[in-house]
This record gives sequence, C-alpha cells and structure tokens, in this order.
Amino acid sequence: MAQCLAASSVARAFLPQQQRCSTRQQRRMSAAAAPGGARRQATVCSAGIKFAKYQGLGNDFILVDNRHQAEPVISPDQAVKLCDRNFGIGGDGVIFALPAQNGTDYSMRIFNSDGSEPEMCGNGIRCLARFVADVDGSQPRQYKVHTLAGLIQPALLADGQVCVDMGEPILKAADVPTTLQPTQGEAVVQQRLSVDGKDWLFTCVSMGNPHAITYGLADGTPIKVDELDLARIGPMFEHNAVFPARTNTEFVEVLTPSHVRMHVWERGAGRTLACGTGACATVVAGVLEGKTERKCQVDLPGGPLHIEWRESDNHIYMTGPAELVFSGSVSV
Repeated sequence: MAQCLAASSVARAFLPQQQRCSTRQQRRMSAAAAPGGARRQATVCSAGIKFAKYQGLGNDFILVDNRHQAEPVISPDQAVKLCDRNFGIGGDGVIFALPAQNGTDYSMRIFNSDGSEPEMCGNGIRCLARFVADVDGSQPRQYKVHTLAGLIQPALLADGQVCVDMGEPILKAADVPTTLQPTQGEAVVQQRLSVDGKDWLFTCVSMGNPHAITYGLADGTPIKVDELDLARIGPMFEHNAVFPARTNTEFVEVLTPSHVRMHVWERGAGRTLACGTGACATVVAGVLEGKTERKCQVDLPGGPLHIEWRESDNHIYMTGPAELVFSGSVSV
C-alpha cells in the first residue's frame, strides 16, 4: 500500500540513508533473465520502496531513485501492478534513475505499463531530470543521461520547463526498424500501408525508439484527430508485421506549418495524453513531407510541446513541463 508524503518532502524522502535497505529488511527477488539464461538478482526493501509520481502533459510515471545499485529494485511484473490505475499507484510506466555510465551523470531505464522496456521516453526523461534535481536539491542545470537509445541531455530551465537535446533522428528504414520500402534514399517517407481497409501514408522515424507518423490517407484525406477511434485502430499499427519491434503511431492534423495537433498510440502503453519522442518524430516527418516548419508547436491531448529540428547540428530539441504529483512509499 502506498503512503503519500507532502510534495515539498521529496528531497528528504529520498535521503541516501533511507533509500538503502538494511540487511534485515532485504529479500532477494529474481529480475529479468540475463543473457545466457542466468538470473539477475534485484534487492527489494520489504519495508517499502520510496517513489515519486511525476507527469509531463498528463503522461505520468512512477520515479524511483535507484542510483545505489545497477539493477532496478522493481521487476517488470511488479511495474505492471504498480501502474494499474485501480489497484496500484497508476502510471504509464516506472522510471529508474540508475548509476552513471560512460561519463554521464546517471542512467535511465523504464518499464512500460505492460512490463515491456522501451529504449527511451521523451516525457519520461523530462520527469526524470526534474525528479533527480528535486531529490538532490539541485539548481537549474543540464544533465547527461545514459539511456538504451544513447546519450540524452535534458536541461532544467529557470522558468520550470525542461529542454531536452534528443540527438539526431534515425531515418534509415532498417534502423527504425521497418520493412516498409524506402521512398527517399534509405528513408521511408509517405509510404502506403493498408490497415483497416484504408491506405495510409506513413513516414518512419526513430528517436531511439520506433515511430510511424501519418498526416493522412493516400487519397488525400487529411487526419482529423478527434474523429479517430484510436483504441480500435492503434493496436493494428503497433503490432503490424512491417514493424518488427512494434511501433509507436502518431496521427497528425496540421493547423499551420508551425502548429499541429497529434494523438498517439504508444507501444506498450496504448493511448496516452502525450509522447515526447512522438512529438519529435512528428516534426521530423512533417519537415520531410513539406507539411511543417523546423520549429513547431505540437498540441497533444495533455498540452503543447515545443519542438525544434535544428539545421546547424541536426539535433532535435524538445521543451515542455515536468511536474511532481505526489510522493510516498509502496510495498511490492
């Protein structure tokens, strides 16, 4: 059962001395199987695991300061239970701040609400940066974070927003990955995909995790996001055979070249109120299709993100909020 703490107590709640389990409190649990069939072990506190819940435009996560050991203290199966909105804390995923690697400040891993592990999460890394800063009592600064998608650099701004250098987009079809045939060099841009009796035009982009973005149908019909039955059609794209690692799917409605609306079906999480990597991929696809400018506001159901795909370094910069909801401790 979770015990809530005051929002102002995050730093005190995550004092290193409290985060570590005493010998008498420890019990051993098997985490995911390691390569070669060996079992990794995760130490779990029977007295409870401290957490904080943060949200970025309604995309909400359970954050755990796991910097005292390399393996997450919560298993994928436990993450599923904690993310349950009726019987758990509720969230789109569980995010762990892990020890630093390769000269970074710390590392990030995330388990989705279905127990799967994505490479990265844009809204999640904004929440993680805010969480670590709150725990450490840090002033606004930039962090270097090791993720399964590579180095990501979030910067806390003086106005409370978080700007993230998301790196360069990946466009090579085999690296997204997708088996759709490339249309521009090695990139898949406005390629046809038949789903639910309709021919959709998709552009495929990886932001360290795979995205398939559609601005409309092959017959020229544009997307109207409010008319989509996302719960029905979303899984048809996520599990389509042309996406061997499954995919996040973005449906985009253009308001102006610098302003779009986007609804997302996330791989492993389903319909969410926001997706940071999806917003980045949306602008990349919009530029490649000649539909958007390089600086663009992306309105999601949870609110706006500001995305810039800079020509100077080919990096994508995402700016948006990350806010504490509550903190506490939970038994697993």
